[in-house]
Amino acid sequence: MNAPIRHRILLVDDHPLMRRGMRQLLELEEDMAVVGEANHGQEALEQLDQLQPELILLDNNMPQMNGLETLRRLRERHYAGKVLLFTVSDSEDDIRDALRLGADGYLLKDMEPELLIQSIRDALHGDLVVSQTLTRALAQALRSPSASASAHIDLTERERQVLKTIAGGHSNKAIGHRLGITEGTVKVHVKNLLHKLGLRSRVEAAVWAMEHMR
Repeated sequence: MNAPIRHRILLVDDHPLMRRGMRQLLELEEDMAVVGEANHGQEALEQLDQLQPELILLDNNMPQMNGLETLRRLRERHYAGKVLLFTVSDSEDDIRDALRLGADGYLLKDMEPELLIQSIRDALHGDLVVSQTLTRALAQALRSPSASASAHIDLTERERQVLKTIAGGHSNKAIGHRLGITEGTVKVHVKNLLHKLGLRSRVEAAVWAMEHMR
């Protein structure tokens, strides 16, 4: 039997004890491997090309460069992997900024280990993951005035269907299965949606949909 594929994960946190605990937790899983650790954002950026992580678990409150600034620089460098903010902050502003900067999830450090592992797996499969306790804060963050200007975009019925499933946290493959279309067709619809809405990522599209398609 072939060994399971181990997803490459980079831990970015300024507390060595937290990094050690996270490494021990993740490496108990057959499909996860911690390929590196960084004490702050700049160190993570310097290791990026060498380590080539599939997912970055990123603290927000760090010296030299915080998590949101690190996320911004990662996306400016066209890093296409998954980035999860893993923090103690439940600030609405932080949640909104993280999603608009292209985070694939926002998780609190007080969550149960089993839920963290499942959230990481879900993110690796293309889902948007947010701690359940942040539902109200997320809803408030999505009511920002900056989103209202795009409320009346002319979308086709199929584009609306795709957008609703994106908001549900589904990957392109899952969307195709649900709607009876190919994954390639889904990608075309997503590209068109982003263009019409003036957005940069599917995460931003999910945020827009949750605000305007109730």
